[in-house]
Amino acid sequence: MYANTGYMDLTDEELEDYNIPLRTNCCGVYRLLTLPVMSTIRPLGRPDYQILYISSGKATFYINGEPREVPAGHMVIYHPRSLQQYAYYLEDKPEVYWLHFTGEDAQTLIKEAGFSGDHILYTGISAKYQDLFLSMIKELQLPRPCSEELSSLYLRQLFLTLKRLKEEGGYKKTEIKEEMEQAIHYFHENFTRDIQVEQYAKKLHMSTCWFIRSFKQYAGMPPGKYITSIRVNKAKELLESTDYTVGEIGTIIGYENPLYFSRIFKKQTGLSPAEYRKAAR
Repeated sequence: MYANTGYMDLTDEELEDYNIPLRTNCCGVYRLLTLPVMSTIRPLGRPDYQILYISSGKATFYINGEPREVPAGHMVIYHPRSLQQYAYYLEDKPEVYWLHFTGEDAQTLIKEAGFSGDHILYTGISAKYQDLFLSMIKELQLPRPCSEELSSLYLRQLFLTLKRLKEEGGYKKTEIKEEMEQAIHYFHENFTRDIQVEQYAKKLHMSTCWFIRSFKQYAGMPPGKYITSIRVNKAKELLESTDYTVGEIGTIIGYENPLYFSRIFKKQTGLSPAEYRKAAR
């Protein structure tokens, strides 16, 4: 199992502190690699709120006692002291970002974001969400001046992004949903390869223009940019957690030319790979 997590050292009383506007208590990402199943059950829940974002594959959540498969592009929210039961299965290839949070603004932000009675929100798949989760993880892992304030700002930005999405009409579920989910799954599984969007569209018997337009409608960005975001996020993980050279990391994620990899990385993050590693450590 791959896990990247960050925590604040808080007591149960602090987790229930609603005298503060908003605070990110902990945040992380899970990806099953060999473990067949990972399940969670908290009969009495937790003292704080929790959000889970399925960025790839799918996860199984128990809603009103009944199992429900929730695919990529959805977020699930749990309120304090409510039953939490869910499971990740290796065969479903899940990648799930999660966070726990507290604050008097939480209930308003949740409502404005569009979460409904069953606590499952269709958000579409966007690298913006992943970037915000990873930013919160980083602040929690490396406590520095203003880390608590910055992690809370990233959380508020996540809610505001969802609110904007709702007020602009949300991601439309169309007949292309299944094809686009398959494409996203393929990109996550094969991002280290030289993926040719034109060839992939041809395999689906789609015109390249129609595929790109449909993918952008579903995922919020063109397929080429989405593939790049997957690679850059993977590069961030490797820069933070391994001692591979920049050239080695570029090769691992699909860029044979280290200079080209460095240019792409800096364009996406504002930092060179070496600068990013130094800042992260």
